[in-house]
Amino acid sequence: MPGSEAPLAKGTPAYRRLTLAMLFAGFSTFSLLYSVQPLLPLFAADYHLTAEAASLAVSLATGPLAIGILFAGILSDRIGRRPLMVAAMFAAGALTLAAALVPGWSGLLALRLLTGIALAGVPAVAMAYVAEEVDAASVGAAMGLYIAGSAIGGMGGRLVASLVADVADWRWALGSVGLTGLMMAEAFRRLAPPSRRFVAGSGASPLAGVATLFADRALPLLYAEAFVLMGIFVTIYNYAGFRLLAPPYGLSQAAVGAVFLLYILGSASSALFGAVAGSVGRRRIFWLPIVLLLAGVGVTAAHPLLLVILGIALVTIGFFGAHSIASAWVGRRARSNRGQGAAFYLFFYYLGSSVLGSAGGIAWTRGGWPGVAGFCLALGVVALLLALRLAQIAPLADPETPPIAPVAP
Repeated sequence: MPGSEAPLAKGTPAYRRLTLAMLFAGFSTFSLLYSVQPLLPLFAADYHLTAEAASLAVSLATGPLAIGILFAGILSDRIGRRPLMVAAMFAAGALTLAAALVPGWSGLLALRLLTGIALAGVPAVAMAYVAEEVDAASVGAAMGLYIAGSAIGGMGGRLVASLVADVADWRWALGSVGLTGLMMAEAFRRLAPPSRRFVAGSGASPLAGVATLFADRALPLLYAEAFVLMGIFVTIYNYAGFRLLAPPYGLSQAAVGAVFLLYILGSASSALFGAVAGSVGRRRIFWLPIVLLLAGVGVTAAHPLLLVILGIALVTIGFFGAHSIASAWVGRRARSNRGQGAAFYLFFYYLGSSVLGSAGGIAWTRGGWPGVAGFCLALGVVALLLALRLAQIAPLADPETPPIAPVAP
């Protein structure tokens, strides 16, 4: 009978295969999604584009991804988690490889848009797949490897693309990432155990629970935080490459790519602030990483290279810390509607990347880095005001709900 088999337990061969498969899924998804970020100055030079036009290579993937997340979970309820994830990973890898070969800018953008739609089938479904197949005591460890793979993929995809572009060009860089994505997809297909506990959805209205989510006093504010904070983070990293490649710095493409190694600080920050928030309360601590992020944006406005890098590091630490707290907070407040709560959080998260990430390009074109810093500082003030308002909302009285696992940008 479907769904009646025992869940996978930690230490079993099937569990080890699943966790390794989730590591590959996280790595593939976020390397394919964000590998173009350090290549934006090369797109601008090759196709004679403004910075905001070049940023569409990121925004036209994250925007459709945001929308697709709202529907991918519904689709997976019908056809199953694993089949959708396998199809999504193969499609995204193939589309990225095609983007390396397509001759024109419009064609590249079209393929990036399709890549975003395809990738929606992984983050929207990963948690449900693990939660269904793994016993409750082992879910955290399995999701931890998925998150680790996401962080490594987000950093590694950008770094590999930069290194390859430095010795060849951006087409070879995208091609290498696309081929890696296809290899990861095949590894996932071979390793991920077939769904044993999946039961097809009953066809209930996908709108059920939405009204409850948005009637909550805190959740809409947390969704707004996701939109604003991700917008700041992506804007800083989108246009830092333009600044560091140009005089007076004149860094190489590989050196600019190495900036993404700062993601390691973000991973540590996520764990640290998550633990502290669990001890002293999210409402009491949420403002602190946002202040760090604001300070980092301010420091990036300095001219010495070391201060610029320090500022980006502070932005990274602050963003990951705030994101870790906010995503867990959504899991707490959404209660029985955690699936939809997570979907809406991710929707606003990637929408912020798409909309505000491109809007930051207008700030760069019109005002250079001072324009970017001013734009991000204004957004940061909004994020801080939202955090202060959240601190005034009383916590729920019922037992703690397991948190939504944060995803890597």
